[in-house]
Amino acid sequence: MRTPNGTETGLARDTVALILAGGNGTRLGELTRWQCKPAIAFGGHFRNIDFTLSNCVNSGVRRVAVLTQYKAQSLITHIAGGWNFLARPLGEFVDVWPAQQRLDSAWYAGTADAVHQNLDLLLAQRSRYTLVLAGDHVYKMDYRKLLEQHAKSSADVTVACVPVPVEDSGAFGVLGIDERQRVCSFIEKPQPSSLGMSSQSTVLASMGVYVFSTAYLEQQLRRDAGNRDSAHDFGRDILPRAVREDHVAAYSFVDSAGRPGYWRDVGTLDAFWQAHMELLTAEPPIELYDPAWPILTLPEQLPPARLVHTSGRHGFVADSLLSGGVVVRGATVTNSVLSGNVHVAEGTVIDGAVVLPNARIGANCKLRRVIIDAGVEIPDGTTVGWQPAAPVESVRTGSRVTLLSRNWSPEGTDDEIRSVA
Repeated sequence: MRTPNGTETGLARDTVALILAGGNGTRLGELTRWQCKPAIAFGGHFRNIDFTLSNCVNSGVRRVAVLTQYKAQSLITHIAGGWNFLARPLGEFVDVWPAQQRLDSAWYAGTADAVHQNLDLLLAQRSRYTLVLAGDHVYKMDYRKLLEQHAKSSADVTVACVPVPVEDSGAFGVLGIDERQRVCSFIEKPQPSSLGMSSQSTVLASMGVYVFSTAYLEQQLRRDAGNRDSAHDFGRDILPRAVREDHVAAYSFVDSAGRPGYWRDVGTLDAFWQAHMELLTAEPPIELYDPAWPILTLPEQLPPARLVHTSGRHGFVADSLLSGGVVVRGATVTNSVLSGNVHVAEGTVIDGAVVLPNARIGANCKLRRVIIDAGVEIPDGTTVGWQPAAPVESVRTGSRVTLLSRNWSPEGTDDEIRSVA
């Protein structure tokens, strides 16, 4: 990590970060049945929100509020237990700001409304700048560079962006910029055909990382709150209006070599699985072992991972990540990520799997391209991915991956496998 200059350090100290962690996360199916997206385990050892929180702390932005709403208990427990080390007497903190109906009887209506309902808490910090961040993206970013560009440009708001394929534009806010990096247009989740970019292979996508001058943010939030036709959302309302009327700058997120930085929105099953597979490449695009920019978390107290030789069968693991408490007993595991306290019984073959904490996989299973939800028990002999999926009603399948999770019914039969193919 490079040494920041005095200007960057001062900007970070004059900034409050707000992490939006209140979304329902329906695109992840039953992974978000009992918890919000930022609380989901990632990379075997972490939770999604740990990447954004670590970016804040490593960047010197040490006044951080996490805005929660849906299914937040596991996230609150994680933050309270693992992110309580900052020096509160020095004004540093990572706090949870839950939905409290502070202004009226309504819950958060959108991302902008979530900040508006906590505006008094934000203004009490007397910060010059406000970072608005998402709690469910995987990336490593020094926010000091973003803050420095924002201050130098005298922009009202700066939007961090990365290029994405045109065909993926429907999942992102898409920016048009001029030669001075000023944003000329902002369209939230446009269909590729509507962009008229047949000659281009990529578009600039918003990362959901914004820095506002706090006084400007206050003005825009109060204005938006009084508009009954607004969805009270940053991407749909605040930013498009700011582009039309005020100064919005773009910040291109690049790595040390000037290439587009690694950033993943893991809000779908396919994206969640693919991001894990990228961790297993010979040179992962995101470095989890960098002591200069550590990804911090609440570590679970677990014994070391163990490979066991049983009944003439050797436990074999290759190109995989194993977390604490994992036991592979006479099984074969390749190209997979096994989270804490996962057990795999003898004779089982696993390839291309993301296994979340406390799962139990029975004997003689064959599992390929699967996500196994936390705490699920896979019966002996289960086969998924080695043959065409059977038309079972409970299967939740993406284009690349099958989710195996706890079954659910109104009667509460929670002890069955959700997806068996």
